[in-house]
Amino acid sequence: MNLSAYQSLLDPIEAFLQCQTPLAWINEAKKTENLSILLIDHMICELKAAQTAAWLVRKYAVDKASGDALLGWLQPYENLIYRQEGNLDQLVDSHHDISKKLVLRSNCAYGEELVDKMIMLIKEELHHFYQVLDIMNQRYIDYKNMTAGRYAKTLMQQVRTHEPATLVDKLICGAYIEARSCERFAKLAPYVDDELARFYVSLLRSEARHYQDYLKLAQQISHHDIDDRVKLIGQVEAALICQEDSEFRFHSGVPLM
Repeated sequence: MNLSAYQSLLDPIEAFLQCQTPLAWINEAKKTENLSILLIDHMICELKAAQTAAWLVRKYAVDKASGDALLGWLQPYENLIYRQEGNLDQLVDSHHDISKKLVLRSNCAYGEELVDKMIMLIKEELHHFYQVLDIMNQRYIDYKNMTAGRYAKTLMQQVRTHEPATLVDKLICGAYIEARSCERFAKLAPYVDDELARFYVSLLRSEARHYQDYLKLAQQISHHDIDDRVKLIGQVEAALICQEDSEFRFHSGVPLM
């Protein structure tokens, strides 16, 4: 898979991240026996990204009825992951007009931009969820419950506990998660079959925009320059990627030998 056409997308991502994915992780990820783990964890990550974006909108930007509409949008996907209820055919996207149902809070200065960016992100992440599930079905890979890795949880432990710092830090964490996902799609593409390679490369453009949207929102909302927070959280993120990790996941660190 030739990624040269996408290098303009990858250059700023690689500059933003404070380390590249270690070769040891790539060597583990390209093993045939780990494909099911990668796909299942990838699908879960897509849902978690959508859930995080919906939480931000519900917490900061819209009224309760609008928040309930967002929860209803996510429910079929959550039912499949948490209750093993439903199937691919039931995940038909019928929420193209969801943004028209949302009522902004009058006291949120950044509400409209937060909603616009997060609703687009949710739509894309849920579509990616559907795509991964479709690939799994075609390959007869059954969904199974998996324990969460340490990556996102440890990143979120860096979030400050007073506003607007809490929101700013959550957005910065979101930027790193999206950027790392994008970098890993690019790292994996040369080592997987053509169908998966095309799929991973197709995700680069949206994932690259997601991390930029998170960063722009963080700076807009913050009362101060966010460079120091970006650097600090980035150091934690890089340590998680470079240190040994007991569990192999899409965002895990160096596999234990």
